[in-house]
Amino acid sequence: MNVSLLVDGSLLVMIVVVALWTIAVRDSFAAVIGYACYGLLLGFAWVRLAAIDAALTEAAIGGGLTSVLLIRAVVRLRSTEASTQAETPGRLQRILAAILSAAVAAALGVVVLALPEPAPSLAPQVAQHIASTGLGNAVTAVLLAFRATDTLLEAVVLVYALVAVWALTPDRFWGGRPGQKYDADPNGMLAYLARLLPPLGIIVAIYVFWVGADLPGGKFQAGTLLAAMWLLAIMAGLTDAPPVSRRWLRVALVAGSVVFLAIGFAGVPLAGAFLAYPEGYAKPLILIIEAASMLSIAVTLGLLVLGPPERSEHS
Repeated sequence: MNVSLLVDGSLLVMIVVVALWTIAVRDSFAAVIGYACYGLLLGFAWVRLAAIDAALTEAAIGGGLTSVLLIRAVVRLRSTEASTQAETPGRLQRILAAILSAAVAAALGVVVLALPEPAPSLAPQVAQHIASTGLGNAVTAVLLAFRATDTLLEAVVLVYALVAVWALTPDRFWGGRPGQKYDADPNGMLAYLARLLPPLGIIVAIYVFWVGADLPGGKFQAGTLLAAMWLLAIMAGLTDAPPVSRRWLRVALVAGSVVFLAIGFAGVPLAGAFLAYPEGYAKPLILIIEAASMLSIAVTLGLLVLGPPERSEHS
């Protein structure tokens, strides 16, 4: 058995074990930690598959941001956890759940095993035309040129997710500041890190965004880094979350989607199709979309972590 096979086999076993443990464990906080570990293990799996872009996104969104949101939810629901754990589903309910889960797993297995050989693919057509985008990173080229509609919808879904979070705002705090106010400790380690890391994080984010045109990286990874630096400064008490009623904040939230749609509709008269790029202008237009989307992603992810407004605008 070679080392590569041993590593891949061990990773597969760990992913399955952590997934089963996360489902079976009764404590919600332990389940969230298991979920975070599961996301990081999936990131390693994507690395083994040479999909570095997917690995970075999985580690940032799956293992990072989503885990933080779940931890916040667990903390808020801690007082109701004891009564929830006391509720035990009946035997019939458990049997039906097991049957349904097995049926879904069997259906997925049948679908995968029944795929034709060779599987239908548009890869030859993509490979033939990908040079016209001027991008060296095939992932960015596919997502912004050949699957641009999917990428646009992902950006819109993020904004809708934030709107759903804001919908939980009490009426008296509508338009106020999200999250709690953190007090600064000038001599604390968190304040020290919040002064040291953001300048470096911003530079790294810009680099990850810029090289995303030709190397692994891009707007999602860069936006996540910017959101993390912003949240670090807020949690250290060096700055406060802005009121959600601020116009500049709302403009930043929709900038990515608006720019994406504007360039997409401009493609109809200029290139003959929605989300098509005029010949010779694909790369600069894609970079403009990526830059605007990076800003919107950073602001949206930061506000998702902070949660709904809990304070008035002046508190």
